[in-house]
Amino acid sequence: MEKEGTFCWAMTTGEAGMVSQVSGLAEAVGLPWELKTVALRAPGRWLPGHVAARIPLPWLLGPRSDRLEPPWPRLLIACGRRSIAPALAVRRASGGRCFTVYLHDPRIPTHHFDLVAPPRHDGVVGANVVPTRGALHRVTAAKLAEQAERFRPLLGHLPRPLVAVLIGGTSKSYRLTPEIMADVADKLAALSRATGAGLMVTASRRTGAENEAVLRRALEGLPAYVWDGQGENPYFGMLGLADHVVVTEDSVSMVSEACSTGKPVHVIALEGGNARFRRFHEELRRDGITRPFDGSLAEWSYPPVNDTFEIARLIREKLAL
Repeated sequence: MEKEGTFCWAMTTGEAGMVSQVSGLAEAVGLPWELKTVALRAPGRWLPGHVAARIPLPWLLGPRSDRLEPPWPRLLIACGRRSIAPALAVRRASGGRCFTVYLHDPRIPTHHFDLVAPPRHDGVVGANVVPTRGALHRVTAAKLAEQAERFRPLLGHLPRPLVAVLIGGTSKSYRLTPEIMADVADKLAALSRATGAGLMVTASRRTGAENEAVLRRALEGLPAYVWDGQGENPYFGMLGLADHVVVTEDSVSMVSEACSTGKPVHVIALEGGNARFRRFHEELRRDGITRPFDGSLAEWSYPPVNDTFEIARLIREKLAL
C-alpha cells in the first residue's frame, strides 16, 4: 500500500466519459493512482455536495461504493455531481492535506475545492478556476501510435482514406433517432462508394440496438469494420489510424478526444442540444477545428486540442512534485 500523501485517487460515479477524464488527468500528473467508483446513500445523494460532505463517510457511501479509508491520497480528482460529497469528505478527513480537484461545474462555491477545471462552455469563474477548451481525456500522441500498431492487424486491411466513425446516442440533451441514423449511414455508405474510403465504426451503449442495426445494414458489403462490442475496444486504435474522424455531437468527451488528434473532425448533428453544448461546438467551429459532417471529406489542419497536460502541470506545480 502506498504511504499517505504519495498517491492519487481518481473518483467518479462510474460513467465512461467521467472515468476517461479523471483517468487521463491522473495519468498525466504521474503519481501512482487508483480509480474509485462511489455510490451514495440517501439522504446524501439528494443534498448539495458540500452539505452531504458533513455526513461521516461510512453513512454517506452505499453498499455498491468503493471503500474510502486511510491512508488518504495526496491528490483526489473528482468528476460527477455525486462524487462531490465523498471528495470533500476525504479532503476534510485528511485535515486538508489532500489536494482536491473537480472537473466540470460543481454547482457549489468553488472555494470548497483546491482547484476546479471546468470546460469553458460551463462559464464557471473563480480564483481557483482554470477553464479548459473541452473535456480532459486519456489521449496522447504516444497512446495513439501504440494503439494504432496494436490494432493494425484488425483494421489495417481497410483502404485509405481511413475514417473513424464515433457514434454516441440519446442522452439528456440529445436524441439519436432511427431517421437520423439512417441519413448518417446513407451518407457514410455514399462516401465510401465515391472515394473508396475505409470506415472504422464504434458505437456506444447509448446508440441502441435499432440504430446500430440501421448502420450495419447500410454499410454491408462496403470496406467497413463495425465493432461488435466484444473483446478490447479498438477506439484508440481507430483514432490513431484514422485520416478523418466523424463524431456525433452529443458527447463533449468524444469530440474533445477527436480534436486532440489534429485530424479533420466532422461533427454529426442530432436532435436537441442546449446552450452549453452550443457554446462548445460554436467555439470549435469558429476556431477552425471542427466542421459539420455533410457526407464529404474536406481537408484542414489545426493544433491538436489537449488541455490535460496543462492542468497536470499546474497540479504538479501546486504539489511541488
